[in-house]
Amino acid sequence: MKSNESSGAGASAGDVELAEPAPLVLPPDAELALVADRLVGQARADGVALTGEGGLLTGLIQRVLQGALEAELTDHLGYELHAVEGRGTGNSRNGHYPKTVRTEVGDVRVEVPRDRNGSFEPVTVPVGQRRLSGLDQMVISLYAKGLTTGDIAAHLFDVYDQHVDRSTVSRITDAIVGDMEAWQSRPLDSVYPVVLVDGIRIKIRDGTVTNRTVYVVMGINMDGERDILGLWVGPTGGESAKFWLGVFSELKNRGLGDVLVLCCDGLKGLPDAARATWPLVDVQLCVVHLVRNSLRFASKQHWGQITRQLKAIYTAPSLDAADIAFAEFAEQWETKYPAMVKSWRDTWPDFIPFLEFPVELRKIVYSTNAIESLNARFRKAAVRRGHFPTEQAAIKVLYLTSIERRKNRTNPTGRINGWKAILNTLTIHYGDRLAATNH
Repeated sequence: MKSNESSGAGASAGDVELAEPAPLVLPPDAELALVADRLVGQARADGVALTGEGGLLTGLIQRVLQGALEAELTDHLGYELHAVEGRGTGNSRNGHYPKTVRTEVGDVRVEVPRDRNGSFEPVTVPVGQRRLSGLDQMVISLYAKGLTTGDIAAHLFDVYDQHVDRSTVSRITDAIVGDMEAWQSRPLDSVYPVVLVDGIRIKIRDGTVTNRTVYVVMGINMDGERDILGLWVGPTGGESAKFWLGVFSELKNRGLGDVLVLCCDGLKGLPDAARATWPLVDVQLCVVHLVRNSLRFASKQHWGQITRQLKAIYTAPSLDAADIAFAEFAEQWETKYPAMVKSWRDTWPDFIPFLEFPVELRKIVYSTNAIESLNARFRKAAVRRGHFPTEQAAIKVLYLTSIERRKNRTNPTGRINGWKAILNTLTIHYGDRLAATNH
């Protein structure tokens, strides 16, 4: 890095090539741990808190930020403080101005150095920035867990002694709206062998607080990776073929040209809309939901017997065997629970594709449990909020929840176990439709 050229005495200083700063080499972990233990011990002995105003960590961060700012200005000018090489270079130090920076451990006050020419632009604490990125990440993480802007502001004050108002928290979370919109409109693969659709009911204020359904569409791609394709808030009057046609048309416009199997929970209008979008798609009703729906019509004392008979239907080796098992089931229960048997008769055309699948493929489309594990996270976040003020606020929280990855926890996306065997089965079953892809 070169300093400014000299215009008078010490002209040679402007032509000096300064060496690049040596990389920072930290002491070994054991030495760092020893220093940390001594600092914490001394702070406790002196009655000094770790965070907040006057805290140990707050003071350390202040020293680090201040030192970094001074070093940045030195690099910018090309000479150290009071160094003779700086004479006549055309630029020099010009005092400081105070600035309060909000961090994860509390407010930190620094003195930002200035240069006489006004050309210094600090990187450590950029002009106009009053929060370190770590604080923004903390706010977004808390928001994803369902805390309201007021809850987050109270948390920051209680734990870190920071006064961050609700409007600031809202502005921080609004910063992810652009990323969310890009995610919702990103290009998709041309083929997803399996697509799962499910919904979760949450409360959204639209004049009055009403129950709305947010629908999640998850795809399993040719590599066996689960991918959340998007989130959609359903209309207040309930879903319809028109709504689903809009959702599926959007997916097709993003590049999704073919779906082999679409698994859903008997959502109104969905099968017809799916077939209109992808004419060769096999629409499969979630078997688990069919069984659960059956039990709604039956006395609990009969649940065990009913589930055993239903299992004989959905594990039947062929359609003929399933027809026989269903006939026996209907004969035994239709008089006592006519609505239960009718629910199976009504959905039978969308259930029987399941019986044509090999065992490996049946395991994937047996249920929408892959989405339901994600919905469990959604419900947890939604319960904390009570209700959302707008549709966008709801989608923001659910989007952040869906992309959050937790260490040592099962995440809703990831590779399907035993995918190679499943892919072989899909290739044999669907043939040319998979051979046409570039995988």
